[in-house]
Amino acid sequence: MNQPKPGIKRSPEYIAGMRRASKLVKETLDMVEDRIIEGISTDQINDWVHEYTLDHGATPAPLNYHGFPKSVCTSVNEVVCHGIPSDYKLKQGDIVNVDVTSILAGYYGDASRTIFIGEVSEDAKKITEVSRKCLELGIEATKPYGQIGDIGFAIQSHAHAQGCSVVEQFVGHGIGRTFHDEPQVPHFGRKGTGPIILPGMFFTIEPMINLGKKGVRVLSDRWTAVTIDGMLTAQFEHTLMVTEEGIEVLTA
Repeated sequence: MNQPKPGIKRSPEYIAGMRRASKLVKETLDMVEDRIIEGISTDQINDWVHEYTLDHGATPAPLNYHGFPKSVCTSVNEVVCHGIPSDYKLKQGDIVNVDVTSILAGYYGDASRTIFIGEVSEDAKKITEVSRKCLELGIEATKPYGQIGDIGFAIQSHAHAQGCSVVEQFVGHGIGRTFHDEPQVPHFGRKGTGPIILPGMFFTIEPMINLGKKGVRVLSDRWTAVTIDGMLTAQFEHTLMVTEEGIEVLTA
């Protein structure tokens, strides 16, 4: 007699709540990408995200999270993640990662994308495209009843093949009624290792890919993480739902 496969039971309300929160995050990023131009300050991006989130009945999750002072993370050029919006004005050739997390009716959605400001260098194009492809390959490697290590292996293999490195200090994470939950989702690893990927899981994949060395350091503000060698970095992130049939990318 076949044993039923394990899974995490989720109510239709829970799934609908996650879909709505994730859809809002996607729409928020679309709004930012439509408006962003050279000369805009990262504080202006913060204002856009804050206002748009509130206007749609949601709350910006980063604001006051463990003391984070703003409603969105804006990470420019060598900033790996957790960049704090400021009066810095985006310049021609910059790349900026905008990381949005919203709480809508108690459910969290989380996504980010790296955006070009005008014409950018070949290095900027390369690291952004490698990061985008790493996320795609990580999603492709995510299978119900597979293992978390399969995701990291796919990401790391592509990044290394392109001569880039994978940040190891920051990882993807479970998400749902809380911002950060199990499982942790490293963007490096070995096939066939790590926790089993179960139907009913919701988590992010968010590879941070560096043009140079993988090391990062956190600045004195205790948030902003930068590449240790000052070289460019890029990131893309989606929130995923695992089902018996496969994967649904909720922020796509």
